[in-house]
Amino acid sequence: MYFFQSFLEVQVRSLTLNMDIYHGTFIHCENFGEIEVLENTAVVVHENKIVAIDVNIDFEQLLSTYKTSEHKIREIYRLSDQEFLIPGFIDAHIHGPQFENAGLGYDKALLEWLKAYTFPLEKKFEDVNYATPVYEKVVETTLKNGTTTAAYFGTIHSKSCLKLAKIAKMKKQRAFIGKVNMNMNVPDYLTEDTRQSIRDTKQFIKDVISLDDPRIQPIITPRFAVSCDLNMLEQLGAVQKEFNCHVQTHVSENVDEIEFIKQLFPKHANYTDVYKKANLLGEKTILAHGVHLTDEELELIRETNSSVIHCPASNTCLKSGLCNVRRLLNNKIKVGLGTDVAGGYNPTILDAMRRAIDVSNHIFLSNPEYRPLNYKEVFYLATMGGAAALSLGEKIGNFKIGKDFDALLVNMENKLIRDLRPEELFQKFLYLGDDRNIKNVFVAGDKVII
Repeated sequence: MYFFQSFLEVQVRSLTLNMDIYHGTFIHCENFGEIEVLENTAVVVHENKIVAIDVNIDFEQLLSTYKTSEHKIREIYRLSDQEFLIPGFIDAHIHGPQFENAGLGYDKALLEWLKAYTFPLEKKFEDVNYATPVYEKVVETTLKNGTTTAAYFGTIHSKSCLKLAKIAKMKKQRAFIGKVNMNMNVPDYLTEDTRQSIRDTKQFIKDVISLDDPRIQPIITPRFAVSCDLNMLEQLGAVQKEFNCHVQTHVSENVDEIEFIKQLFPKHANYTDVYKKANLLGEKTILAHGVHLTDEELELIRETNSSVIHCPASNTCLKSGLCNVRRLLNNKIKVGLGTDVAGGYNPTILDAMRRAIDVSNHIFLSNPEYRPLNYKEVFYLATMGGAAALSLGEKIGNFKIGKDFDALLVNMENKLIRDLRPEELFQKFLYLGDDRNIKNVFVAGDKVII
């Protein structure tokens, strides 16, 4: 018998280590705006996937059931009354190399901030030795804060981006890694030759695939249409078709950015249309921000089954605007959440959920007819919403038989918390919790943080 921190009991049942059982309270979403609290529940995990869920089964009954079965049990985890398991968080928009800049430059707006802070920092990632400790810290920190899946923007430098992919694999985070493409309107030291950029992108995709880890995937990453001419965007659209990769970029984040797009692409109907004409929209495309999307753009995004990633902290820090998420949802658009470090200052999706509620409340204050987001809805965006946006809704996002076991074990033991129902403990965690309350992180059944 072994004892681990907040677990009451962990038992090794057999020398054949191929099954884990978790018993206690599970909280997740099936539908937007609804949470399901499963108390006294057992979830069985085999080869990374959930293979059984027993609701309303007490611990002694659980032990009796599996003692008499032919199953080979590796570990049985019993949660306390102040612990619960939730799905892992999905950060669908984060800039790995900008981690060092978090908290800097928020007196500036987006385009000025990029020139003053972001581009000079990203130049340093040409050196893999410089990039390595930064990326190690990024993955460690996001995992510690409950991010089991991350969609990373890297830089234009393939070698350091591949290093990020290898680090994510080693630390067992589920990650999409993007080598950034840029060939105009950036400093010379970050301006790529289009032909070489496309060659590097193709090789990077092959290198990531060769890591042979289903949790680590390449993602095509034109930074935004401001920094990519139409030829580059169209060639990246062809690369997407060739490899069937995911795509990530920015859209309609800032008013000045949108005006610049009109100058750069006068023959296109709008910002989103630039990506549509380049064949970069589709069910595997995630578009960060979308603060100022027109009705026509919303229709394009919905028709192509693309997704929008809401980044409330960044939109506020860089004074880009208040994104009306309810409008996106009412237009049947898939929405996930992003920290957008370093446009956002905090690498945890807990903060993104709180800021999403704040922004929504601010919209309500100027428009009383608006219905602000609540904690149940932002929790959905942080889990199932992000999974759907990344076309992973059948694999992760909640606790369903057949899905990978991506989960956070939350412990809310505190002398100031007494006699609260599980849903109330959950609310406390969403508003007051931090990495100290996340006792374990599981990705595809693997325990990655203890």
